[in-house]
Amino acid sequence: MKRFDLQRIGLGLAAPLLALIVALLLSSLALMISGNSPIETFESMLDYGIDPDTMVQTVNRSVTYFLSALAVAIGFRMNLFNIGVDGQYRMAAFFAAVVGGWLVLPGPVLMVVVVLVAVAVGALWAGIAAILKATRGVSEVISTIMLNVIGAGIVAYLLDPSRLGTLIGSQQVSTEPMPESAHLPGIPFANGEVFGFILIAFACGLGYWILLGRTRFGFDLRATGLSETAAVASGVDVKKMVVRTMLLSGGVAGLVGMPLLLGESHAYASDFPAGYGFSGIAIALLGRNHPVGIAIGALLWSFLEQSSQILDLEGVPKEIVTIMQGVTVLSVVIAYELVRRFSLAQQQRRVGAELRAAAPVPAGVPGGPADRSTTGTGSDPDPAPGAGRHASGATATGGPANGRHAADPDNPSRDGGEDPA
Repeated sequence: MKRFDLQRIGLGLAAPLLALIVALLLSSLALMISGNSPIETFESMLDYGIDPDTMVQTVNRSVTYFLSALAVAIGFRMNLFNIGVDGQYRMAAFFAAVVGGWLVLPGPVLMVVVVLVAVAVGALWAGIAAILKATRGVSEVISTIMLNVIGAGIVAYLLDPSRLGTLIGSQQVSTEPMPESAHLPGIPFANGEVFGFILIAFACGLGYWILLGRTRFGFDLRATGLSETAAVASGVDVKKMVVRTMLLSGGVAGLVGMPLLLGESHAYASDFPAGYGFSGIAIALLGRNHPVGIAIGALLWSFLEQSSQILDLEGVPKEIVTIMQGVTVLSVVIAYELVRRFSLAQQQRRVGAELRAAAPVPAGVPGGPADRSTTGTGSDPDPAPGAGRHASGATATGGPANGRHAADPDNPSRDGGEDPA
């Protein structure tokens, strides 16, 4: 058992290490083709990335990426591809900002209301795709992509001074700013402050791990993702699971914009960042849908994006970072698949060896019951205990032709009795 555990740990570490090596090699090749030194470029990115100011920005952005990837991972665990996280969090952030700017409530209460509105809007927007899939069989990939465009159009339409927007300055349009009492304070880190919403993100990751790994709902969700027919046979309502999973995924997606809204911008403006949802898909794949892996992937993704800012100053194309991100995700997917296949082959060989060791040796095989090793005198050894000794004239299959046993001097009870077989 200990050996197996060590082997499993080794295989688990082999996949990310292999992916990292392949990603570095391919990224280095791209840098050399572009006429840049890979070593110098990586050193510059590392030096800039570990700067205290850069580290704060890296952590802040990784909080947003973590929530986005977590929303995607919930769907992935059930083989649902929620491509609409981008539209869900933008819709949620917009309406949450509108409510936060309109309501007059104590600061902490207002923050809670804003978060709840964001969760509700994100869940409802994802629920449209869920209902379409459960009732009409519409692919969630198509519907969520279309809902992204529709959501962006709705936000752009409503974010207007004549509707729900407010003109700030000469050109900037945003929602009504939230009162200062509703600003979520940050956590001091290095030379700046990390979004205080990082604590909520940590709670979401912990809740995700408990829900999917320690509850009946999580078991049903994962079972449905592995095999719908098996889930139906065990009593799971697949259509209800689709709706519940999409609602949960959309609710978490609604939180994606909250770190920035409550911790920095305090209003939804026309320049509110987009694209976090699509990055979340790559990070969920990078983290293998595990909260710890997603957190590491979010930090790596954010680090690469922040470090890319130094490349412009040194004449290195920033697109190199995009290549590195794509190669990293591709390498992780391929490396985990190779390790999975190798692990499966190892398990099959181990199980085969255990079965061969436990199986009885058939008759006629050297070492089996019919294999009677003879001595130099040619006499047979005594038969195995309990095998019974046949009298002269008994058949080799257990008795005379009439089905009754001959007298057995070692076992009088079987003398002339019926064969119990």
